[in-house]
Amino acid sequence: MIEITDLCKSFGSHTVLNKLNCKIETGSIYGLVGSNGAGKSTLLRIINNVFKKDSGKVTIDGQDVEENEAIKQRLVFIPDDLYFFPNYTLLEMANFYQAMYKDFDMENVKSLAATLKLNLKEKIKNFSKGMKRQCALICAISTNADYMFFDETFDGIDPVVRNLLKQIIRKQMEKKPTTIIMTSHNLKELEDICDNLGLLFKGGILFESDINSIHTNMVKVQIALKEDLDESKLDGLEIMNIKKVGSVSTIIIKGDREKAEEKLKSLKPLVLDFLPLTLEEVFIYEMEVLGYEFNEVI
Repeated sequence: MIEITDLCKSFGSHTVLNKLNCKIETGSIYGLVGSNGAGKSTLLRIINNVFKKDSGKVTIDGQDVEENEAIKQRLVFIPDDLYFFPNYTLLEMANFYQAMYKDFDMENVKSLAATLKLNLKEKIKNFSKGMKRQCALICAISTNADYMFFDETFDGIDPVVRNLLKQIIRKQMEKKPTTIIMTSHNLKELEDICDNLGLLFKGGILFESDINSIHTNMVKVQIALKEDLDESKLDGLEIMNIKKVGSVSTIIIKGDREKAEEKLKSLKPLVLDFLPLTLEEVFIYEMEVLGYEFNEVI
């Protein structure tokens, strides 16, 4: 488990992380979302001991990460600004990783490179941005590290390859209990792979939840009645948003679906439809409740 307590980090007069608190369970995929400049990269660099924190505490399995060689052996970090040695091929880069990680799986690199149609003997500098990201990811996954950190995980990667990489990541999770932390400013990139999501804003975690709870504790309803909807008849339901277009009302309700359905059916509606909510919609309504504009946060 990763535990972060009251973490602070500033660069000059600019505060990036301000008493941030977070727990990430072992064996889960944790998605960290937020706008550019929200502090996602800084947080990952501090956990991986690339940056020094100003104050607070970061532990992995109860051990402080700072200057801890034993912990470092269990971590692998792919930053958003990729770096490869000049003129290295993918195979040479894999050899470099193999020298640092005792459980590195070279055969896995070769297999994944074939799957992704990456030439092991081609110089990485000749690859496209997306292909370079793929090289970094398959080398990192092949370390078999306990904790993997991917910053802007799918940046520059087309949707088809992105889905393939998600399958590769899931297979790694099945192979051994790996904890993966991935960042993005795009919710859609993470919603079908992460177990938990945290929203980073103004130096702290503004909102955090597991994916299943996010999707199951909120419902979107379209309802039409013979007469205008009397909102007082919705007492007892936790209404997050109501929009009316003509005779149809779209209602966002938080809480138990069965309770909401029973209540709304008692109004004898002409139309009553329960619709799925996208993760982005869920975040929009949660932000409204907290008093924020979604576009301001993401």
